[in-house]
This record gives sequence, C-alpha cells and structure tokens, in this order.
Amino acid sequence: MRIAIDAMGGDKAPLVNIKGSIEAMKQVSDLQIVLTGRDKVIKDCFSKLNVSHKGFDIINAPQIVDTHEKPADAFRKKKESSIAMGIKLLKDKKVDAFVSAGNTGAVVAFSIFTLGRLKGVLRPALATFFPTETSCSLVLDVGATSDSKAINLLQFAIMGSIYFEKIIGKPNPTVGLLSIGEESTKGKELTYEAFNLIEKSKLNFVGNIEGNDILCGKADVVVTDGFVGNAILKFGESIVRIIVDSIRNAVKSKIRYKIGGILLRPAIRGLFNKMSYEAYGGAALLGVNGITIVSHGRSSEKAITNAILTAQKEAQEKINEIISEKIKDTKIEDKNE
Repeated sequence: MRIAIDAMGGDKAPLVNIKGSIEAMKQVSDLQIVLTGRDKVIKDCFSKLNVSHKGFDIINAPQIVDTHEKPADAFRKKKESSIAMGIKLLKDKKVDAFVSAGNTGAVVAFSIFTLGRLKGVLRPALATFFPTETSCSLVLDVGATSDSKAINLLQFAIMGSIYFEKIIGKPNPTVGLLSIGEESTKGKELTYEAFNLIEKSKLNFVGNIEGNDILCGKADVVVTDGFVGNAILKFGESIVRIIVDSIRNAVKSKIRYKIGGILLRPAIRGLFNKMSYEAYGGAALLGVNGITIVSHGRSSEKAITNAILTAQKEAQEKINEIISEKIKDTKIEDKNE
C-alpha cells in the first residue's frame, strides 16, 4: 500500500505531516509513504527529528498552494505544487491514495479535474464524521459543491452508506435527509424531490431529520447539499473551540475550580478526544476516480496519522469499485448534467 502525503499542506506543515506519516508507518508494517513537497525542506525536517528519510519516497514539488488561494487559480498556475504532484501520482496509479491538509478547494479542484468522476457519479461529495452520543455520523456533502439537485443527494446517500459500512463496519447503516422538519412535506423543493428518490431506493432510509438530530445519532449517514453541510461543519468546529476555551478560562478563575478541574481531567480529556476532528483524520472526497482525504488545516500529528489509516482502509475495502456498481444499479440519469 502506497499513500502520497502533501507534506506542505496545513498550518503546521511540514513537521506534523512527517510526524504523522512516521507514526502511521509504525502502525502498519507494509505501508509506504510518498511525500510531495520541497525536497530540501522535507529532508531538513527529518534531520531536526533525528530520523532517517530513507524509508520514504520524496517527490520534489517546488510550488505551494496558499491557504486562501482561489482553487481555479491554483489549478491553472500551480501544476508543480505538492497538491498537484500528489494527485498526479494517484492518477498514474503510482500510489493508492492521497492525503492533504492543504487548501480544501484546491484539493477538490485538482481531484475532480485530474482524476475525473467515477462512472455514473454526477457530482462528488466531501464526507466527514461527526461525533454522536453513542458513536458517530457521516455527513455529506460538506463542501465539494455548493449547489445540488435531488439526484445528487440520492447519490450522496448511496456513497455515504457504502463508506460508513466499510469504514465503521456497520452493515446497512441508516440514512437521514437533513431538513427543517421530520415530515416529508417539510423543507424546500430540493428536499421534497430528494426524499421521494431516496425513499424509493434500497437504502435504509429513516426519513427527514433535523439539525439537532445529527449529534444525537438519529441517522448513521446524514445527507445535505454542500452549502448547508459546510456551514454545519464550520459551526460544529467552533462549538468545540468555545467549549475548550470556556473550560480553560473557568478553571483558571478560582482555586476550587482548579482542584475540580484536576479531578475531572480524565473525563474532560475523553470528551475532547471524542469531539475532536483528530479522531476521524479528515473528509473523504467520494465520487472521484481515486482516493483523496482532505484533512483539517490545523491538523496535528494524530489527525494526519488517522487520515492515512482511513485512506489505507478505503483502498483495501475497494470502496470506489463498490460505489460504481451501486450507482450503476440505480439506473437513474440526469440528462441536464
């Protein structure tokens, strides 16, 4: 198994990306890591860590896609970037998957236009795990495309169901359609049409769910359009930061709170670990002809390691092949696409 890592992507790159890669290789004996990025910078990081880079393949990529760079500009002008080089390795079948904590829009753009879509898939979707009371839910799309049609949501539901089953290991996961009410008549035209399509499918559809149902785990897979999904994702991330900061400030304010904080530290740490995006590694770009995992820009060593392990499992489970077969079996086409 060979996985390419965008060494230059992320706020803490390349150090955490290299550390995460080293840890992943420790956990999986037959794993090979290919690092794309500035050769000298990568090798200097290995030297600082006092670790040999001989077990890694390093592909020199002189360009870096900035965090706020427009995806279209990056695709046109950054053909020798660490993102472009990693995606090209994936297209040429020289690696089995690609992981990046870099510019999300650029990773999505390079993946779609370089790898292409899986046969039958009309639009790709970014799928990410949210923690729930008992386990986790997979929410998609969280930002691959902003506009969707009903048939796109049906395909998101199919892809998400397959991904959840293979990655989490739960057969026949439940699927919910995000709306403003549980009744099938609630929502907008998009959700009306999507409800009817998903209900007629062979998926384990539980109907409409509301925003407060996501973290309760009412559905294993939650389907929505990319505009709403991305807003939910960013809102969820802000909640975690606010809770963490609030507890830290409260503990510092009084002596008795500090004592209570010490006593509750194991429970608080467990809560933070459950809520943190690090546990899930990153978002999978489903529907493209290759395996791409998009990690958070603030990814730590742990997050990168988990993203690599998720990418490896996605490749082993042959999820793309299964998606192609299932999409073909739906026999629904959108002639306007």
